[in-house]
Amino acid sequence: MASVNRIHPPHRFNILRGPLRVTALTLTAFAGGLLGCSAPSTGPVPNATVAAKQQAKSEAQKQAQAAAHLRDVSRQQLENVPPPSKSLYLAVHSRDAWANPFLMVGRDSINLRMIYPDANGSTLGSGGLLRPASARRQDLEIRLADLPTALAALPENAWPYGRVIAIEEGGTAIKADRAQIRRNVEAAIQTLNDLGVVVDEWTGPNDSLLR
Repeated sequence: MASVNRIHPPHRFNILRGPLRVTALTLTAFAGGLLGCSAPSTGPVPNATVAAKQQAKSEAQKQAQAAAHLRDVSRQQLENVPPPSKSLYLAVHSRDAWANPFLMVGRDSINLRMIYPDANGSTLGSGGLLRPASARRQDLEIRLADLPTALAALPENAWPYGRVIAIEEGGTAIKADRAQIRRNVEAAIQTLNDLGVVVDEWTGPNDSLLR
């Protein structure tokens, strides 16, 4: 029997299958590499955010504790000033006649006006041209946070009516500032209450007396 030489078809399938498999694996690895490079790191970022929030909270607590301690110390010092006498301060109806500390509250600061007591014990000429009360007057611009320290630093004889202070809203031509000034007044009143200082709020709308 004559031998038949069969011609085998080329291994087209095997030839193509190999490169396709390699190519698919290569593309998969390449795509995975791209995803790995482009994906944001989620490990340390939340930890850093949490740490920053904890640090901010800790700083806020420290500031609150320091403010509370300062308020307590100032309150103890102000206890040396006698309680207020209504018969003295309710009889005063003008800023110029007010002898105790006076607060004018603005949008960004507080004006603390005080009158140092007359060193001359004699009443002769007191308030006149030779001994004007304005010469003993001092105005200080302070922050609301500095109010306890500023009041505690005043001499005891700067409170002739006792531990009472007059407070008034500062005037402004900007309507948008009025709400902020009022909030500052309320915050100052709260601070004064915490210090044990009686508040005599002076004027309301159209400069009408509140008390």
